Amino acid sequence: MHDELVDHLTRSTPLSRGEALRVIQDVLAYFDETTVEYVRRRHRELQAQGLVNAEIFERIEADLKYRAVAPPELTLRQLRRIVYG
Repeated sequence: MHDELVDHLTRSTPLSRGEALRVIQDVLAYFDETTVEYVRRRHRELQAQGLVNAEIFERIEADLKYRAVAPPELTLRQLRRIVYG
């Protein structure tokens, strides 16, 4: 699985083949998170940092544009509905 990427990482970094494979699996797992899971997780994390909802939802809205597979644009209202139902 992902042999070309593993080969590339072992050539371009000091990672062993096993380490490169673990890094790839970790990155893929991170980006495997659905949009709903991501929004809820980030909301909890940012809320724990003391941010208020207005700041949180603006930051999440901006961050979603940079996900590996960009989800459809969500309004602030849609973001709130994901978190609060």
